[in-house]
Amino acid sequence: MNPNKPRTKSITKFKTSDEPTFSWEAPEYEHFEKHPKWYWIMGGILLAIVVYALVTNSILMAIMFILIGMLGYVYAEREPRIIKMQITPDGIQVDNYFYAYNDLKSFWIFYEAEEGIRVLSLHSRKTFLPYIHIPIGNANPILIRETLVQYLPEIKQELTILDRLERLIGL
Repeated sequence: MNPNKPRTKSITKFKTSDEPTFSWEAPEYEHFEKHPKWYWIMGGILLAIVVYALVTNSILMAIMFILIGMLGYVYAEREPRIIKMQITPDGIQVDNYFYAYNDLKSFWIFYEAEEGIRVLSLHSRKTFLPYIHIPIGNANPILIRETLVQYLPEIKQELTILDRLERLIGL
């Protein structure tokens, strides 16, 4: 080594990549084909609520449930869009929404093929939106898990009664 040559240290710059670590596409929600009987049952329930509202002289409640019924029908008939999900070193991008890892506590993957449940669940630090469900579609859940475990802890979650009821009703 030459004593007259000054020593230099090599500095390595770490650049966070904007490239996704893993990405996939899936429908924004699971669409269930609805039998005409489903519409008759839901219409009957809605009609019963509206009649009750009119009998109890709650005109505002009747109007509100009529609007809910109309919106529910539009939503039930709407086909889901195909959206793109990306796991990046900074967070998870779902269509136009970005969830930073700093805002998340953990994740869990619900994958029950026989029941058709394929969901990535993120446990958020936010009070009003504690769980964020992201559809997996036909993506490989093992690859999603292997990617996410590098950024977030994997903590087991349970599907809520509302989640199960939603699937039972076909919403």
